Formats: sequence, structure tokens, C-alpha cells
Amino acid sequence: MTLPFDDDMLDSRRLRYFMQVLDSGSVRGAAEVLGMDPSAVSRAVGLLEKECGAVLLERRGRGVAPTDAGDLLALYLRRQQSQKQHLLAQMDSIRKVERGHIDIVAGEGFVDWLMRHSLRDFMRAHPQITVALEVGSSDEIVRRVIEERAHIGMLFQPPKDERLRSHHSHPQPIQALVLATHPLAAIGRPLRLADLQPHPGATLPRSFGVRQHIEAAEIGEGVRLGALLTTSSFSALGYFVAAGLGYALSTRMSLPPHLDTGEVIGLPMKNPLLHQGRTHVISCHGRMLTPAATELLRGIVGDMARTLGAAATD
Repeated sequence: MTLPFDDDMLDSRRLRYFMQVLDSGSVRGAAEVLGMDPSAVSRAVGLLEKECGAVLLERRGRGVAPTDAGDLLALYLRRQQSQKQHLLAQMDSIRKVERGHIDIVAGEGFVDWLMRHSLRDFMRAHPQITVALEVGSSDEIVRRVIEERAHIGMLFQPPKDERLRSHHSHPQPIQALVLATHPLAAIGRPLRLADLQPHPGATLPRSFGVRQHIEAAEIGEGVRLGALLTTSSFSALGYFVAAGLGYALSTRMSLPPHLDTGEVIGLPMKNPLLHQGRTHVISCHGRMLTPAATELLRGIVGDMARTLGAAATD
């Protein structure tokens, strides 16, 4: 299929309605945001499909999802918007970085660190620049960065993907987090996964890089760990451990600061897979970041090198 990338051939309002449907996940949701009748939004998307000569949306449960053609058009529109923002931002940069907007998506374990270091300092220095900080799973972070819906992503062990650019990384071993009084703490050697089996544990969903590493280690050792608690919140893992309910396989950085005390300890694991994970700062390969996003990215990389002893990968 050949998309008509001539802006004069595509109605800008229909393009805006189409993107709102994608962001909302349904025609009805987009109509509510736009303050329109759902039938009007549906007609507009239908006309856009005629202009493109391809079906852009397909029904998925109670909502809609983009077809391959819809994904292609959305990526083009996001790149077009990104390039326009970059041009305007470059013009603004003549008068220094004074205004703009930055989208960041990160794992929950990075939020406190950002607010105590890079993001705090950046927002103090640039009070006119707005920031959207979203928390997501590893899969969500990768998707938002690749789709150029976020300038910067921070996560544990992203997949090898040529569409991603890693600017910095540092080792982040997965440990067994327990209370110092937990029976596992008395073993006195690196733990095998089998050592954890008799004890209740908490874990993350499979969309998280930490969980994916753990599952790979389980396959390697021929062990399947049960979970008393499955949660998408790293804070909940920390509270689970601090309450004496059991162990959690996670990284030390993911602990909420007020729980990162001598009462909660991290026990090393024997499986080498659990030592190979690294946290990364990423962006979309080939995307031109605005000066504001570039400055914040530079600050994040510098702060990581200073506070975490990270190794640069860019």
C-alpha cells in the first residue's frame, strides 16, 4: 500500500480525530474527548480511510486497534509532529531552553530517583518547561518510546531492537529481598531458586523485564516459583517484604527509599542470568529530540554516572 503523504491530500481534522481514537482506544472515548458525536468521529475516520485507500482501524473487543496501515499512518504523523516540534524548539533554543514539553516513561523504581536528582534539578532550572512523567511496565515503555510518544525511557533490560537507542546503562542484579530475620538470610551463600520454593514470594507480571529475567532463570534451573502476590507495583513488593510476608525477587533500586533500610536486605542469587540485567536510559533511534529533552537526557546520564557508577553506552 502507498500512503498519500502529501499533506494537501489528507484532511487535518480527520487526522486529528484518527489519532484521538488511537489514544482513547475507542471511537466513543475519542468523541468524549473531542466533544463530538461518536457517529461524526466514525464518519470522519471512514473518509480518511477512503483518502488513504486502506482500512486504518479494526474492532478489538469493545474498542478499536490500528491495522498495519493504521500503525504506519500513526507513526508518520507522530514523526511529522516530532519534526515540527524539533524545528520550533531549535528556533526557541536561540533564546536558550526556556519553554517546551518533555514526555518521560519509566519503571516505577526510577521515579523517586528522578525526583531526587535529574528531574528535580531540571524543573528548578526551567520552570516554564512542562513535563509528563508516566510509569509503565518494560513492554509499555518500549512501545511508547518506539512510537515516539515519549522522548525518554528508563527501564530494566530493554530488548535488543534497532529502533531503540541506549544512552546509558548500569548493572542492576536481581536479588532476593527479605527481612534480615527471614530464614533465607541464615543460609549464608548465594541462593538457588530452589531455596526460595518453600517460602511465600511476591512477583511482577510478565510484561516487566525483571520478571522475564526470572523466568529465564527458572527454565535454566528447572524450577517454577509460586507467587503469593503478583503486582505491577514495585512499592507493593517492598511493602510485602517489609511486612514479613515473604521474599521478593527484584532489584535494590526498586525499593521505596523509606523501606531501603537495614531491616530489608538483598541476598545474592547464584544463577548468572540474575546478575546480567542492566537498567537503561533509552530514546527512539533516529528521532531528533528537542533541545529541552536533550538537556534533560544529558542530565539523567550525568547523574546516573555520578550516583550509580554507571557505564556509558552512547
